[in-house]
Amino acid sequence: MEANSDTVSRVEELLKMLGLSSYEAQGFTALIIHGVANADVIADTARIPRTSAYKVMESLVQKGFVKETEGRPRMYKPEDLQKIRDSVENKITTLFNDLRALQDSLPSKGEPQLIYTIYGRQKVFDKLIEMFNLTESEIIVCTPRVREIRTELKKVIDNAIKRGVRVIFVAPPNKRVPENAEVYRKESLIATDVVSDSTRALIAGPDMDACGYTDNPALAMHVRQFINIIIGDSGLGA
Repeated sequence: MEANSDTVSRVEELLKMLGLSSYEAQGFTALIIHGVANADVIADTARIPRTSAYKVMESLVQKGFVKETEGRPRMYKPEDLQKIRDSVENKITTLFNDLRALQDSLPSKGEPQLIYTIYGRQKVFDKLIEMFNLTESEIIVCTPRVREIRTELKKVIDNAIKRGVRVIFVAPPNKRVPENAEVYRKESLIATDVVSDSTRALIAGPDMDACGYTDNPALAMHVRQFINIIIGDSGLGA
């Protein structure tokens, strides 16, 4: 290209910020330099494969950056730059209006109540390990899958108990819980609910292959209260 290479590079990077691919940004910049050209000329100037040039130019037409002429060879020229600018500015205005609406929809006080979804059994157990390692005072595990958790998390459970963490299991009758853990017995448990320090919570499905996780204290306390309801009259205590 005969134009200043620094200017060309800067223009191409900014065009990519507007949603153009690398080839589209190169092709449009080349067309601006020529004013009007066919796909072969654009390919040579922009240094993009000729086999891709026609597809690139047609995509630019669809995106409103380029106009095409009838006849053979098909010629291309840039859309009016002010029209492109107006279109981009309208899209940016719409984007920031939508962002502001999303921001305004959040609670006016407190932290956003976010729940993260985690897929995959190993990732669920990795999150459980993380929760045990982060716990400082109390962790509650309400689950029918006591054996799996007791086996796969034995080391981190033992370490938590050694640190003085209150480890509480809500488990079905006749299910062995880790040594030195408190236990409440409850039949017909389906899901696995875990609460750490009343600030983090995890809810996993029956197969432990997916879970929801939150570090929002309000949501974590809600899960703790739900476990209290499951336990019944005895409750979890302080």
